[in-house]
Amino acid sequence: MKFEIRDTFYLDGEKFQILSGSVHYFRIVPEYWRDRLIKLKSLGLNTVETYIPWNVHEPRKGEFVFDGMADVAGFVRLAKELGLYVILRPSPYICAEWEFGGLPAWLLKEDISVRSASEAFLRHVREYYQVLLPILKPLQITEGGNVILMQVENEYGHFADDGAYMEAMRDLLLEGGITVPLITSDDPREESLRGGRVKGALATGNFGSHTKERFEILKKFTEGGPLMCAEFWVGWFDHWGNGGHRTGDLERSAIDLEDMLKMGHVNIYMFIGGTNFGFMNGSNYYDELTPDVTSYDYDAVLTEAGDLTPKYDCYRKIIGRYAPLPETELPAPAVKKAYGAVSVKERVGLWESLALLAEPQESICPRSMERLGQNYGYILYTSPVRNERKLTSIRLLKANDRAAVFLGDRRLLTLYDRELLTEHELDAEAEEGQPLRILVENMGRVNFGPRMNEQRKGIDGCVQLNGHIHTHWQQYPLPLDNLDKLDFSRGYKEGEPAFYRFELTAEETGDTFLELDGWGKGCVFVNGFHIGRFWEIGPQKRLYVPAPLLKKGVNEVIVFETEGKASGEIVFHDKPDIG
Repeated sequence: MKFEIRDTFYLDGEKFQILSGSVHYFRIVPEYWRDRLIKLKSLGLNTVETYIPWNVHEPRKGEFVFDGMADVAGFVRLAKELGLYVILRPSPYICAEWEFGGLPAWLLKEDISVRSASEAFLRHVREYYQVLLPILKPLQITEGGNVILMQVENEYGHFADDGAYMEAMRDLLLEGGITVPLITSDDPREESLRGGRVKGALATGNFGSHTKERFEILKKFTEGGPLMCAEFWVGWFDHWGNGGHRTGDLERSAIDLEDMLKMGHVNIYMFIGGTNFGFMNGSNYYDELTPDVTSYDYDAVLTEAGDLTPKYDCYRKIIGRYAPLPETELPAPAVKKAYGAVSVKERVGLWESLALLAEPQESICPRSMERLGQNYGYILYTSPVRNERKLTSIRLLKANDRAAVFLGDRRLLTLYDRELLTEHELDAEAEEGQPLRILVENMGRVNFGPRMNEQRKGIDGCVQLNGHIHTHWQQYPLPLDNLDKLDFSRGYKEGEPAFYRFELTAEETGDTFLELDGWGKGCVFVNGFHIGRFWEIGPQKRLYVPAPLLKKGVNEVIVFETEGKASGEIVFHDKPDIG
């Protein structure tokens, strides 16, 4: 089969209107992919779009993962089985409110300029594509598959104007055997579209309103080709502490969707958002750091848990005026379970667990996570007090994102974001040899904008104590990917960072939503799977636990809490509460 771009899109010589929705395979457990795609098709859509996050597929340099939630080829083949076409966006940068915009954290071990024509960056992209593209190549419609478009880069015109980089990214795809048409996507301002375009790729726009005006601007850059909104934003994302769950304007978006279908082509972003499992949420940074919550509900067409929303019926009626609606029987709604309250079985302190979880690395001054070979999670810096008998001030130079400072077991202060830029007063009596401990959390790397090159996590400079540089540190990387090594008999002190173990007994498995009322801040693991972060400041109050993560019988839940605030129980509900 052949897919072409002329005045519009053509499939085997016939005009083809792209009606697409975004589904990120890496934000949904594979057992639910079919459910979400059937619902997408029933909406009247003929295509599914997904990003491909580099940091998921090459989590460590030279180590590649393409199975489980990372089985992009399996996702594409399932879409074909269901009669759907696919748009792939394999750019090394995806944004997507995803950690570091999809770039692997290990890039920051080097002094490297990401998303540029620097050979240091392109070498890593080239080596990644040498593994990725042979997997994608046979999925193209030109080779019997169902992939009809691929993206060169993502919103590059808003980031920089390195035309040589865009040409290099295009050429890597072509050299890797990509033969389907290529696209770029940028916010529909002339400056961005000029900066993000590259010869041989159709320019598309990303926006959520004012379709007619946006398409008029885009028309100047398509050279007579079709008009497409590659991301029709129907909702928005949430960040910690922003006061509530953000929602879109359904009445307004219905008008814009109708206009798009009259004038061109659409990809609904998001059809379903899914979940930022693990430590994979991104952040934005304008005047302050705003890390995203665990839920990526996005006020999408489907909820985070895959349930229909009012958008579904509204959009289906609109789409039905432009395309035949399939007579698809929708899957039955997922079973939701309220398992109720579960009390803590065991607990153990972080200090007591360090020797089991991490090998200390020593240096004169603290080093960042990335320079120590760590990507995500927490890192603990510890050094004995030597000459000071009273601590009067502390300053952490080149530190990100959130640091809790302890003298022995006593918490002295917690610093967040811009508080890390200045010196802070202390008033603490110290004994020689008493450990000074600094626990730093990576809250999620910036996924958009110019700060992407300046965000090493942990401490990448030095610690000033009473005005002088305090030296000789032991550093404990804590990615928390080895909690099976915990020994809950090692001890616990009230008020310190700690691990709490629960046992949930389930006679029947179902989707459930975990609430941690009375807890401070931390993350949760269910049967070894990291379901994400929690923070008492909200807006998200409950964490989504898909049924496939549970088993009949006893399920182990481990909560890591950093503030010394633990209620002693957790509660499982049958409804979400994302603010």
